[in-house]
This record gives sequence, structure tokens and C-alpha cells, in this order.
Amino acid sequence: MGRKAQVLIAAVVVFLIGGAVAAYAYDGANKDELAEGVTINGIDVAGMDREQAAETVRNQVLAPQRKPVKVTFKKQTYKLPVNDLNIQADIDSAIDQAFEKSREGSLPGRVIREVTGGSVDARIPVAVTYSKKAVNQFVREVADGVNQDPVDASVAAGPDSLTVVKAADGHKLRDNLLEKQLAGLLDSGEGDRALAAKVNVTKPEVTTAEVASKYPTYLTLDRGSFQLKLWNDLKLTKTYTVAVGQVGLETPAGTYTLQSKQVDPVWTVPNSDWAGDMAGQVVPGGVPENPLKARWMGIFDGAGIHGTDDTASLGSAASHGCVRMSVPDVIDLYDRVDVGTPIYIG
Repeated sequence: MGRKAQVLIAAVVVFLIGGAVAAYAYDGANKDELAEGVTINGIDVAGMDREQAAETVRNQVLAPQRKPVKVTFKKQTYKLPVNDLNIQADIDSAIDQAFEKSREGSLPGRVIREVTGGSVDARIPVAVTYSKKAVNQFVREVADGVNQDPVDASVAAGPDSLTVVKAADGHKLRDNLLEKQLAGLLDSGEGDRALAAKVNVTKPEVTTAEVASKYPTYLTLDRGSFQLKLWNDLKLTKTYTVAVGQVGLETPAGTYTLQSKQVDPVWTVPNSDWAGDMAGQVVPGGVPENPLKARWMGIFDGAGIHGTDDTASLGSAASHGCVRMSVPDVIDLYDRVDVGTPIYIG
């Protein structure tokens, strides 16, 4: 080999060695910076060193998570404190992955990519953890506040009136949906920290339109005016003048139902002082000695509605606790009501 050829080969070798050294030095100078095209949780961290990337990611990932979560329903707000959630983000692992992606490939490939302005396609997520127990407990708290049973339509009775209490819908928290919404919010750290609770509407069993059919008959007794009123489908049908219990033996106030019905009832005389020698005796129905004339409709604890031949007592407090009616009236009422009919005594 001639001298010129040797010199040329030596020059090429020197050039290649110099180029390799330069490439190695260039690559080494960039090893502490993240490559173009690297994102962590959607955050562009290209050109950042480890400390810069950690601070940037920490501020953008954890800062939104420091706000309390709120769930609203109507005018009520429920808060889930951040401290209860114990939120943590594994930022260091994400940065480690980002640097691994930045250094992937051969030395020449990295140098060419960096010199020509190329980039990698590395989208690194950040693993966020939080207390699932705190979320579940919070959902139960919201459910306790939000859930409401439906209210059946009902009747509010007075001594001489019936008023329909309207039905009301209930609502039940869609707790599974709320758990998913909270998980999505806490996993991503994105979105409004105030959620509106979604509910399913629950319907009453007895609607306002149906309440009248639930009470085909109803009785109200005004002891002060000595009037017994019969209502059909919550509409006043008839008014009867009656006698009620005297002082000390008052007809019991309250809401009851007719417990029994009898034609020509037997009278079992109460063991009371007013019964005298007849106390405890059983008097057959339909005999003159029996004051329970024609019909009996039992109300409560021995008290009931019955006919009387002492019509002069009607319109006064004269009985021993029962409601007295004229014989024609008690027969009329008896045929209009069934066992189970409500009666309000006021």
C-alpha cells in the first residue's frame, strides 16, 4: 500500500473516531433532558430535566385534587374533604418511564432525531390513588340525605271535615352513577369538582286521584255539636243528630275503624258502678231491658254506635260512652257502612 493510501485511511479513521466522540458527547449532553414528544398525563415536558418535570407535573396533577368534591341536590350541598381521600400520585415512576422513552433506540438514531428535530411518541399516564372507602362512605352519606320515600295520598279528618293530603313523589339516589362520576373525576383530576346528584323518581302507591276510592265510606263525629256525618268517596252524604258520652264517661276521641256489626245486639253489662245490680249480666237482643236497640257498630273498647228509644237524649252528652242514634237513623247508617269503615271522633 502506498503512503498516500495510508494517509487517507488514517484520515478517515480519525474523522470517524472524532465523529463518534462528538456524537457521544452530544447525546450525553442531552441525557438529562426529556425528548420532544414526551407528555406526562397530557402535560408537555419536552426539554425539562427531572426536577423541572416533577414540579410541573405535580402542580398540574395534584393542584386540582386539592379542592374538595361537592355534590348538590336541590338546595343541599354535600362535601367530601380532600384529607379524607388521601390522594397520592406516583409522579416519580411516570418520570422514570418518560426518561426511558426519551433514551430508547441506538446512539446514532437518538443523535439524528435530536439534530433533525425529530420526536418520540410517548404519552405517560400518572397513577393516582385515593381512598375508595372514603368515596363509598361519602356516597352513602349523600344517599342518606337525598333518598326520600314517596308519600301516599291520605285523608286528614276533623270533627266535621275531610281534607285530602296530596301524594308526593319520592326519590332515590343513583348511587352507582355517582360512584362512577367520582371515580372519573378523581382518576383524571379533570372536570368540575361540583357534581349534581342524579335520582330516580319513586311513585306513591296511592295517588291523589285514587285516594277517594280508598275511602268509599268515612264517618266523622263532632262531640261538641252532637253530629255524626257520613261521607261517601270523601263527599258529605248525610248528617245525623246523636247523643255522646256524658262527663266522666266520654266517647273516646281519636281515629278508629268500625270493628263489628250486629242486628239486635246482645248487651253484656259492664262491671261499672253505674250498672248497679245488672253489672256483668248478659241481656239478650231485642228485649225491652236491652238499651242497645236495633243495630250495633262497635268502635273501641266496648264503645260503639247503637239505636236508642230515649230520643230525648239525642243532641246531648247523656250516654255511658257510646254514640246513640234514633232507631230509623241507626238502621239507615248500618246499611250504608261496612266493618273497617274509618271513624274520626273529635
